[in-house]
Amino acid sequence: MMFIVKTICLCLIFWGLCYLGTGTDEKNLKGLSAYPDAIQRKVKNDAVLGPKVKSISPAASFLSNLLLYTVLLLLICFFEREEGFFPNFWKVLIMGESLNLFDFFVIDLLWWRHTKRVRFTGTENQPELYCDPKNHLISFVKGIVMFFIAAVIAGLILSCF
Repeated sequence: MMFIVKTICLCLIFWGLCYLGTGTDEKNLKGLSAYPDAIQRKVKNDAVLGPKVKSISPAASFLSNLLLYTVLLLLICFFEREEGFFPNFWKVLIMGESLNLFDFFVIDLLWWRHTKRVRFTGTENQPELYCDPKNHLISFVKGIVMFFIAAVIAGLILSCF
């Protein structure tokens, strides 16, 4: 039961962080890679926003997220660790993939695509530009792999204690 409560809390905290990380052009720029390609092109070609765009390699992004979520899930599951690799692995995997599913369906497909909070100046009245789910789907698939690797690492560490 506590595991389910922790997973729900993790999802809600993540949503809160997504909400707080949006709302202005400057904040929205941090997550530009998740935006549909049409929006990314508009922003990069914008005279004001274009020079502010910072890019990070996909490999660096994946590795930094892997480290962040491995540590986070390790800390959350540390006090409920069990003997052996597989019980810990499954617990971390289920929690991570639950967060990934929540992010994809609730945050990306339901909230993000329909809120004006994530829209850049000049595109506020063009909601159709924000509806392409391709980049969200790619992130979801990457998340499946990332949370699997995180579960392997965390499962190994938790089984050592």
